Amino acid sequence: MKERDMRLDKKLLLYAVTDRKWLEDRTLAADVEEALKGGVTFVQLREKNLGEEEFYREALEIKELCKKYNCLFVVNDNVDIAIKADADGVHVGQDDMAANDVRTLIGENKILGVSAQTVEQAVKAEKMGADYLGVGAVFPTNSKDDAVEVDYATLKEICESVNIPVIAIGGITRENVCELSDSKIVGIAVISAIFGKKNIRRETQMLKKTVEEILGGKR
Repeated sequence: MKERDMRLDKKLLLYAVTDRKWLEDRTLAADVEEALKGGVTFVQLREKNLGEEEFYREALEIKELCKKYNCLFVVNDNVDIAIKADADGVHVGQDDMAANDVRTLIGENKILGVSAQTVEQAVKAEKMGADYLGVGAVFPTNSKDDAVEVDYATLKEICESVNIPVIAIGGITRENVCELSDSKIVGIAVISAIFGKKNIRRETQMLKKTVEEILGGKR
């Protein structure tokens, strides 16, 4: 079991997962920069329907923005793009490439995040080289069609079963995040709670303040 990096815990406080469905006439980079100005600490570029070349160009653009705001940046699922763009790391789900194979490809110095819904999956991911876990959906969500709901007791048990940081994801809002206060998570990952809002920067600022108040003494 590797020694826990508390610096990563702090960077995982407010984790934004991109979604272009709300863009209208804006660019994804513009929305991400508004979130960065609002205080997000970690960005995951999630693109399910872009071609490889466009995905790569977008990854480079978002990476530079994150660097400007001292924010960590990972790519969802696509290990090749993550490596090619020199992202800080990659995040994979249970149906994607196995975590140990991803670790072999990206090396020891990149961040590896893994989605988990059970204690067994969480423990296995840690053994296979994961640096952090994304656990959810902790609340009902419309952002992912295949989201599996994870109850509070399982979330807490996962946090207690691993020595790597855990963030909660799925349907989290400024109004319900307080329900996760004693679960031992180090942060939350959100999509619509940031990118689905008209004023992304202001909503991010308010959400971050709420999360800091709720998790500040528990991290």
